[in-house]
Amino acid sequence: MSAPISFSNSYCKLPDTFYTRQPLQPVASPALVHANIELAASLGIDPDWFRSESAVAVFAGNESLSGSDPIATVYAGFQFGNFNPRLGDGRALLLGEILSEDARFDLQLKGSGPTSYSRGGDGRSPLGPVLREYLVSEAMAALGVPTTRSLFAISTGELVQRERPEPGGILTRVAQSHIRFGTFQYFSAQQDHAGLRELADYTIARHFPALVTTTNPYLKLLEAVIDKVACLVSHWQSLGFIHGVMNTDNMLVTGETVDYGPCAFMDTFSQAAVYSAIDQGARYAFQNQPSIAHWNLMTFAQALLPLLDDDEHLSIAAAKTALEAFPEIFDGYWRRHSAAKLGLPATDASTSLYLDMLRLLERDKMDFTLSFNALVQNLSEDQAIFEHPDWQHWTERWRSLIDDITAAEALMMTSNPYVIPRNHQIEFAIAEAYQHDRFEHFSEMLAAVTDPYNPERADSIFAQAPGPDQIVRRTFCGT
Repeated sequence: MSAPISFSNSYCKLPDTFYTRQPLQPVASPALVHANIELAASLGIDPDWFRSESAVAVFAGNESLSGSDPIATVYAGFQFGNFNPRLGDGRALLLGEILSEDARFDLQLKGSGPTSYSRGGDGRSPLGPVLREYLVSEAMAALGVPTTRSLFAISTGELVQRERPEPGGILTRVAQSHIRFGTFQYFSAQQDHAGLRELADYTIARHFPALVTTTNPYLKLLEAVIDKVACLVSHWQSLGFIHGVMNTDNMLVTGETVDYGPCAFMDTFSQAAVYSAIDQGARYAFQNQPSIAHWNLMTFAQALLPLLDDDEHLSIAAAKTALEAFPEIFDGYWRRHSAAKLGLPATDASTSLYLDMLRLLERDKMDFTLSFNALVQNLSEDQAIFEHPDWQHWTERWRSLIDDITAAEALMMTSNPYVIPRNHQIEFAIAEAYQHDRFEHFSEMLAAVTDPYNPERADSIFAQAPGPDQIVRRTFCGT
């Protein structure tokens, strides 16, 4: 059999100041939880090998494949607004990069053991966060949101000590790359301008090759990242998704969602919604995500300043101009997403209508996803969608803006999912795994959340809001 994975490791050709080579750290008794057959096929991974015990061993960190060059990468980051000049992969290992139809992807193990950047941590992951990330990241992909993907999940056969002993797990994550805002901030903080330039050149060549021949490729890089982040966060807002820990080390320059720690999709709509147990000050509340994205981009631009122009004043001016465009860029994406949820084109009228609906949803403590589903299901009816004179008036305004019901319905059905990864269903899947070593609920939920726009899922348990005794108010990361 030929090599099951063809590695092509470009990041390892950068200086060793970018990473530390790291030996594998085997686990006691790895067992398959789930393998993403479809994703593996798209990456050109040998399908027979992918189903084998050898694959389990490789993605557990127990065996190495030819061509793999495991490294832990270094980066910095603003964490809840405070700068940490040296972070890095404290519990992750980049196995290598693979090429698929001229696209390059990272394969990274999460929970694979301590590294040079663990800062006293054990480098392991409980199984619960592995299941959460698998479910939510694959749901995000199915929802059309730029995201890292989950390729393989295993249980390790070992316990991980957190507040209590928990079963261990390892996730294999796929990303266009793991270059973070914090990667640039690390070299900036070190005042290593040569390393900063080398990182920027590598990033442009790998992800934005069209910028190579532009007059100022570093400024164009900043502008490209601004656009990608505006697009990403506007999509989050349209789905009621709360990342929970939008530190700059959790922001990728590719504009992919990464690090599904204490994340959540809202049930009852609230602009101030916070689920993350570590976000005590509500810094990353739902309503704050656009402004935090803008702030994070400002810190990214600050790291790039030495590259933008030899004249510091001109460099700052260029960065400021680029950053000032963010609100308008974000607003353009957000208006299109919000209008599509109503089956309308993006106009001032559709934006006003959407904002008024959000105010009513919050006032009446209504479920975000189910409320938009109700619009789709009642598009052709003459009566109000919900009881209350305010809703009657809102419904009349909405229907008056619809010119073509068939077109509106088609747009709404691809903008309003029936199924999202509900917090209470995730928690139940984790409880089943922990208490009974059962993964049936996880598998059933995975099938549902990766088919989110199918109306046949509307009556599924995975499409229902939680009952009063099922509401999850806090989510947790796995560190």
